[in-house]
Amino acid sequence: QVQLVESGGGLVQAGGSLRLSCADSGRTFRGYAMGWFRRAPRKEREFVAAVSWSGDTKYYADSVKGRFTISRDNAKNTVYLQMNSLKPEDTAVYYCAAKTAAGGWVVPGFYDYWGQGTQVTVSS
Repeated sequence: QVQLVESGGGLVQAGGSLRLSCADSGRTFRGYAMGWFRRAPRKEREFVAAVSWSGDTKYYADSVKGRFTISRDNAKNTVYLQMNSLKPEDTAVYYCAAKTAAGGWVVPGFYDYWGQGTQVTVSS
């Protein structure tokens, strides 16, 4: 079973960078597409980025395009989210998720497994 654990969150000033990691401790990473979502206070969970199993296909929310980069290392059962030029509005709990279903890249309901989340706070 997939068991996802996020790390790398923290407090950073606006304009700074963070790299989030999401490791599958269940070591059943194979075949899963991976996504990052976030939930800001008093807001709905929203899609951030996703990557196919092969890493060839990637999707980004318009709000992070050009600033965030998703990548994965299947040998390490880990997916990453490099976040640059951070803004206060990026403040949220970030979750990684795994799915096998085709399509639905930006839809939380298509994802089968979720991590516990990691807090990212960007100060102005």
